[in-house]
Amino acid sequence: MRRLDPLLVLPLGKLLLHIVTLRGYGLFRDEFYYVACSKELAFGYVDHPPLAMALLAGVRALFGDSPFALRLLPALAGAATVWLVGLITRRLGGAAFAQSLAMTAVGLSFVSVFHKFSMNCFDVLIWALVAYLVIRIAQERMPHLWLVLGAVLGLGLQNKISVLWLGLGIASGLILTSERRWLRTRWPWLAGGLAAAIFAPHIVWQIRLGWPTLEFIRNATGQKMIEVAPLDFVVGQLGLFDPIVTLLWVSGLILLLTSKSMKQHRILGWVYLTVFALLLVSGSSRAGYLGPAYTWLVAAGAVAWEGSAILRPAWRRTVVVTLVVAVGLLTLPFSLPVLPVESYVRYAKALGEEPSTEERKELAELPQGYADMHGWTELVDTVGEAFESLPAAEREVATIFTFNYGNSGAIDYHAAARGLPPSISGHNNYWLWGPRGFSGEVVIVVGSSAEGLSARFESVERAGTVTCRYCMPYENDKPVWIARGIRSSLAEIWPELKHYD
Repeated sequence: MRRLDPLLVLPLGKLLLHIVTLRGYGLFRDEFYYVACSKELAFGYVDHPPLAMALLAGVRALFGDSPFALRLLPALAGAATVWLVGLITRRLGGAAFAQSLAMTAVGLSFVSVFHKFSMNCFDVLIWALVAYLVIRIAQERMPHLWLVLGAVLGLGLQNKISVLWLGLGIASGLILTSERRWLRTRWPWLAGGLAAAIFAPHIVWQIRLGWPTLEFIRNATGQKMIEVAPLDFVVGQLGLFDPIVTLLWVSGLILLLTSKSMKQHRILGWVYLTVFALLLVSGSSRAGYLGPAYTWLVAAGAVAWEGSAILRPAWRRTVVVTLVVAVGLLTLPFSLPVLPVESYVRYAKALGEEPSTEERKELAELPQGYADMHGWTELVDTVGEAFESLPAAEREVATIFTFNYGNSGAIDYHAAARGLPPSISGHNNYWLWGPRGFSGEVVIVVGSSAEGLSARFESVERAGTVTCRYCMPYENDKPVWIARGIRSSLAEIWPELKHYD
């Protein structure tokens, strides 16, 4: 009987895992915002480049706005990443065991990032694809692959600016290894020029609007995100994955940097170390920023383990893969919403897992990644009731103002079904979209206080309160107001409302 090919089975298993758990606890805060961004296509946004939004717009045009449609691309990206890890492992000399081990480890370790739509799911895929191309360039000496690499890096930059780190890592790796011979040819320079050309429209957009992303990064780093000390960043790398996968990637890094058999691919080790150093000296990097680089380190680690005499007997290899699967399934509820919320809370308490966040936000029973999937129905219902309470004449001119893109995105996502007007906000790209032609004669405001609104409006009345059981605490007990008679038009006060973070 022919053995099943892990390069086929495991990517399909990864895809199936995400398809069957696709709905989870509901859409994530950022997903609502990304839908709104995909309706306003541009060469850039305050907090991200445009590629992912263009892809989302295409998916929405084909399949609509259902959770399945929004999360189909992340699921496919996850399957493609696992497949690429298998190809990388094979290119590094790994046979069936190494391929199975690497793909299983990556498939179960990179779960949360492929559950919901964001730039991050494509980022992990792009880093793995870049590593695969670097390996092929080293092995095949085919100059035209540099152009493919340049195109991938350019598209990667149009997805996340952090691909700059990856590009610098490749440059460093070329200088520090025997692959520097390529620098005497035109091909790496053409690749860099191609990447820059693809990225150029976004840079032009940034210049034209006064570099809004730099303002966003400054505010987010200084005001929103929890400060990360250099030592915490270093230690954080050891806590990104479970102990088995951590040992696997450490083995891979050692193999790439020290083994004679990997001299041809030592550049991948230096790419990792360069990006690690860049993030370390930046002084404000999250441990997870380096996450995509572990795709190829895990692959190299699997090759190292396959060549170890300790794992030569087949039964020991079976035990290792079984342990990876067992630990991955044990920790799966922390990265994928596979349990009912009440069951998850009990499960987390039983295993001593405390709710976590990377932001300066209060938490309740759920980590922020799960809490931000709750409360949106309650929000839209409360705002909808306030809007429906207005006389017909006021509904014609009313708008809805919120103080964060999650609120505005959720309202806009459900607006057509509820007959609501467009939402406006001063947060991130919503500020760039402006007041959308509304004067402010009647505004339903989510959040704020009666005193704060009275300074801008002639009359303010409380229309309701958003209450939600498992949402982020700052979204619970949030007042909803009906404000009338704005003292200055929205257009006049709009510059004061800008809030990038």
